[in-house]
Amino acid sequence: MSLFCVLAALWLLVPSVAVLANRVGARGGWLAVVVLTALTSVVAARGPGTRTEAVPWIPSLEIALRLRVDGLGWLFALLVLGVGAVVLAYSTSYVTEERAGGFFALMTAFAAAMLTLVLADDLVVLFVAWEITTLCSYLLILRVGSAGRAPAARTLLVTVAGGLALLGAVCAIVVRTGTTQLSAALADPAWTQDPVFAGVVAVLVAVAAMTKAAQFPFHSWLPDAMVAPAPVSAYLHAAAMVKAGIYLLMRFAGAASSSPLWPWLLVTVGVVTALLGGVFALQRSDLKEMLAYSTISQLGLLVAVIGVGTATALLAASAHVVAHALFKSAGFMTVGLVERRAGTRDLRELRGLFRSMPWTATMIALIALSMAGVPVTLGFVSKEYVLDAALSGDGGAALLAAVGLGAAAVLTVAYSARMVFPVLFGSTTALGPPGGARTMAGAVTVTALAGALLGPAVSLLDGPLRSSAAAALGVAPAAVPVISVWHGVTPALVVSAIAIALGTVVAVAHRWVDRALDRALFPVTGVAVVERLRSGVVDLGRATGRPYRGDAPARHLLVPLLLVAAGGGGAVAAQTGGLAAAPGTSRPWDVFLLLLTAGGIVAVLAARTRLAAVVASGVIGFAVAMWFYELGAADVALTQLLVEVLTVAVIVLVLRRLPAPFAARSAHRGRARRALRIVLAAGAGGAATLATLALTGWRAPSPAAEWFLAEAEDRTGGTNVVNTILVDFRALDTFGELVVLVLAALVVAVLLDARRPQPVREAEGVATAAPVRDPEANAVFLAAAAKVLVPVLLVASVLVLLRGHNAPGGGFIGALLGAAALVLAYLAAPSDSSGRVRLPFLLVAGAGAVVAAVVGLLGLADGSFLRPLHMDVLGVHLTTALVFDVGVYLAVLGVVVAALNLLGTPGAGAPGIHPHPGRSTPGQHTESDDRHDPMPEEALR
Repeated sequence: MSLFCVLAALWLLVPSVAVLANRVGARGGWLAVVVLTALTSVVAARGPGTRTEAVPWIPSLEIALRLRVDGLGWLFALLVLGVGAVVLAYSTSYVTEERAGGFFALMTAFAAAMLTLVLADDLVVLFVAWEITTLCSYLLILRVGSAGRAPAARTLLVTVAGGLALLGAVCAIVVRTGTTQLSAALADPAWTQDPVFAGVVAVLVAVAAMTKAAQFPFHSWLPDAMVAPAPVSAYLHAAAMVKAGIYLLMRFAGAASSSPLWPWLLVTVGVVTALLGGVFALQRSDLKEMLAYSTISQLGLLVAVIGVGTATALLAASAHVVAHALFKSAGFMTVGLVERRAGTRDLRELRGLFRSMPWTATMIALIALSMAGVPVTLGFVSKEYVLDAALSGDGGAALLAAVGLGAAAVLTVAYSARMVFPVLFGSTTALGPPGGARTMAGAVTVTALAGALLGPAVSLLDGPLRSSAAAALGVAPAAVPVISVWHGVTPALVVSAIAIALGTVVAVAHRWVDRALDRALFPVTGVAVVERLRSGVVDLGRATGRPYRGDAPARHLLVPLLLVAAGGGGAVAAQTGGLAAAPGTSRPWDVFLLLLTAGGIVAVLAARTRLAAVVASGVIGFAVAMWFYELGAADVALTQLLVEVLTVAVIVLVLRRLPAPFAARSAHRGRARRALRIVLAAGAGGAATLATLALTGWRAPSPAAEWFLAEAEDRTGGTNVVNTILVDFRALDTFGELVVLVLAALVVAVLLDARRPQPVREAEGVATAAPVRDPEANAVFLAAAAKVLVPVLLVASVLVLLRGHNAPGGGFIGALLGAAALVLAYLAAPSDSSGRVRLPFLLVAGAGAVVAAVVGLLGLADGSFLRPLHMDVLGVHLTTALVFDVGVYLAVLGVVVAALNLLGTPGAGAPGIHPHPGRSTPGQHTESDDRHDPMPEEALR
């Protein structure tokens, strides 16, 4: 099975397990267990040999979906899949939700993102997978409810900061090496030839990894995330999120070690983190908190030994990654099991657990022995090699690692012993019902026994661990020493024995240790610092938006006007060729349109009512559309014309809720404000005009324009160059704009649901018996015309869509034409509720985005995302660009229908969004639904 098939199977599992678990509850999670177990077997059978697969994604940017498995990626892939299968099996009994689809979907997505990360051989793909793990962890913590909101936000803040550091590193690497292929970039000579580049990227990668691996000073998010349920903690801290940081450090270890900053940074931060985590763990009596801080300590040990950078060090890191995944996943799952049965996680209340739960207590003992590095567990083997790497390393960084990690080993034994002593001794602990305990205990047993038994059988892991270390360093496996459970009496063994002895003494003398540590070690906690940063960011956002938090347009237009004026002035100042117009280029028609536009502007300024201002602005829009058409830009003219019609219609729907005249102001204040606005408007308009002339006026077509004119038909089969640019050459830009449109429809729906709009106002100055009060009599001509025009416009919209590749039209214009038909039908209806368009507009808009995305994926068959595919059927040239244009059509139509329904129908909400109580809905008939709100009398004269 190819790597792509393995990855695709895991991603397809996400929606599948969500649907099944929502139908049958947590039992549906067994589907994920079966698939992950099967994929683990497939990956294990392949072995750690190197293999690369690639599918071009965006060749013009040299971005491809490249996957590569080597010893390092293979080892982490096995952990992601294997530990994930065990944790999900545990979850099928732990989770009690009736609709558990969300939980299992997020856990499976986490696994899929991690597998994508460790198999990625493209920097862009790696970064995307990195960010997906961040998002999944945030959502999993958030599922707890109100108690998880603040921890989830703090976790997101820290890890997103690390993501930005990784983004900086990715950009620097791509620019310097000229490739996005990860393996090629790491082998580039720039790492050894350019010390500045190597140093900057090494620091950025280290910071990114340290945020995920919970290293000081970014460590606070990990214990803060303990609010998440036990399966999330088991997977998050054992095989997934924290291991993403460790994987990144190991993947870059060979290249980044070229910078002298790398070993000192990793060793220093790792040692400090290992010691702090150990001390904090000794302060805790909550078993889950103790395991969380012990995780921080163990990750610090891993970071420090990676910083040592020798073959033995990377071998030790590979071994400890496996050992840590096994005893930590078992530890957190045990906490969930004990808390479920005993109702507490407090070690002081769990004395004598061995009498009540002998098997679980035995597993706790095995977990603690492996974590403490007691012979002959796998934790012992990995710790021996960690200490051996530090003691045998060269330089000051290795010496620091040896001293620091020796002290951290003492603390590890101490908190491991403190986890076991209360469990083995004391009176019997009262237990609750054993519902689902067997499955949970079975999952704990698998990982706990594996951590204990793989120590004597570590020779079975020799090949995979050596291959992992070799891949991290970019050397042959033969250059990495053989791993074994016993290799004589060595300095590392002596240090380990001393650590076990001293750690046991510290654990036995817990009363004195407790008194010494029963205080705050620092004036401020890490959580408090992150919370202050979060609050500061929120306050900064509020302060930034405060000047614009209002309905006055002047507040929002001031900054754009000033920027336009400044930019225009700068463009004119930089222009050296002058602004003289070419002779004979101005025609009488241009003068007429200019005067018509100016007249519309004067009418807008002189308008006393909002409706008059809208009508006058419509004159400007139609004049500009005529100007576009006169200049030969038929597509742009048609778009401008339709946008103008629909904009006026939507604005009128809003004006029904506002007073007809503009707000009155004092004479003095009104004159002063008007003078200021005239100055600003004239300055910005003049600067924009001069900048347009300076930058684009009176010049020949650019080389890009000439290329499109010459090549568009041959390359796309279309003669409408504008449309081919939108759906063929620059389809990625169009796709981005299409997504923005869909989000706009969603935002309109949510905003109008969250903030109750003002009610529709009664007409002022119109007699009760006036004909305009009767919507049926008032709209009789419009209704008669709509019966003919609406079907014609809808058919025309489809024709315009289909002809867009070879004539003015396309998806955007076709959708605007179809929307105009719907607006006409609405205006001709006798009431708001009957005129409402019965379309699920959010579904329509979303379908447009999905259609466009699917077309983009089809393009991968020809080597690039969004590359159009061409074929001839019965002499007719067909292209997937037309289907892409259908997506544009649906998205635009959905946005316009959203505005029409939400603004035109009082109280109407989007499907799935419930209006506020007391608000009129389509199913609740109100007096205002029986008529159109009539126009003011003075506007009808």
